[in-house]
Amino acid sequence: MSMHWAALLTNVTCDKSLRTDPAGIAVWALQFTPRVARVDQAVLLEVEQSLRLFGGEDRVHELVEAGATELGITELAWAPTSLAALACARVGIRDGFSGPLTNVLDPLPYECVDAVNVHGATLARLGCRTLADVRMLPRGGIRRRFDSQLLLALDQAYGLCPEGYQWVTLPETYSAKLQLPGRVDTAPALMFGARRLLVQMGGWLCARQCGVTAFTLHWCYDVMRAKDAGDGGKITVRTAHPTQNVDHLCRLLTENLAKVTLLAPVGDLILSATEVTPFIEESRSLIPDDRPTGESIDLVLERIEARLGKKRVLRPVLTEDTRMEWMNHWQPMNAKRPATKVRQVSGPQPTWILKTPLKLDVKGERPLYQGPLQLLLGPERVEGGWWHRAQDADGRQSSLNVGRDYWVALSQHAGALWIFQQRLPKDTAASWFLHGLFA
Repeated sequence: MSMHWAALLTNVTCDKSLRTDPAGIAVWALQFTPRVARVDQAVLLEVEQSLRLFGGEDRVHELVEAGATELGITELAWAPTSLAALACARVGIRDGFSGPLTNVLDPLPYECVDAVNVHGATLARLGCRTLADVRMLPRGGIRRRFDSQLLLALDQAYGLCPEGYQWVTLPETYSAKLQLPGRVDTAPALMFGARRLLVQMGGWLCARQCGVTAFTLHWCYDVMRAKDAGDGGKITVRTAHPTQNVDHLCRLLTENLAKVTLLAPVGDLILSATEVTPFIEESRSLIPDDRPTGESIDLVLERIEARLGKKRVLRPVLTEDTRMEWMNHWQPMNAKRPATKVRQVSGPQPTWILKTPLKLDVKGERPLYQGPLQLLLGPERVEGGWWHRAQDADGRQSSLNVGRDYWVALSQHAGALWIFQQRLPKDTAASWFLHGLFA
């Protein structure tokens, strides 16, 4: 299954003296995707399912890279796997999609993959310098001489084995701390660090689909302060309407800090979202909310079709097919609908279907996906397609006949899954595939 990963190195910043907490960067990244993980001093994002939401690959790259720059991150990379993105970021390669993954990774030093670098001394004595050198070693010998993590990491980096992470969870409230690089004597100078905290809060607000109406900036005085100065101070800024606009919040905070006098030098900042409300954005639907009474949805869609073109407004149509991939197709609004019979479903159907089923590993005839799977319900046999032929790029005809046994399975980490066991061709061993996920 195609993936799109980003890796951000939080220990490599444009300002060595002002480091943003990796946990705060991970929370900020949740505005782009719920699949965010922390690995050592790096933050990993899997954004494949978010590309269309944000307007395509280029737009997602632009947003992530702009935010990373605001947070002081200078080294980041994009690649089809998380370990490949992390390796590219460590050697300064921004685009891991510039060619086939093997061509991108093979020339890289093996030090850029942690599980391989652990055995760096031994690999160096064997004459290995790059990932390609390590891959050329006999797999059996690697398995006996090194731990299992080395081969697993290589397979995951090259996309030969699925990756699994403990995803970062979105906190219910926002509060972040930042240690300043030096003693700050004037309140307006606090904005340099406060802006980074506001950028993080903006990501948290987007992820929660909320707007802030009040936030509080706390500052802690340096330990070398006068006794009557106290521990620190704070200022609360309020907005007229819920907002996620970081620039607007920065302007408000700047105006308020201009009126503050510090009693001692400041060493740390803490930003908290004091009042948060659900954020209701302006509707951008093509269907007007104030349609005249009595006007049907079909008439509105006809106007939209005239504006955008017939190939841009489509409707799903069921077909008489038991195979999930061909159970429906899309056709223009005005096309004649064929008379079809709806297939009676005997078992539960998943909420999301993978475009291409993901082959699962098997251990002791038991399918694995982030751990062993427990079969709950099934099997439901689906067969058909012997009449269906497809033509590839070379003009050759191939059959799309399938024979599958579908099961509802339970994963300890991923929840309820829809998997099937391949029954065709009969002369090969039956394989397990992940085809859908339940909400």
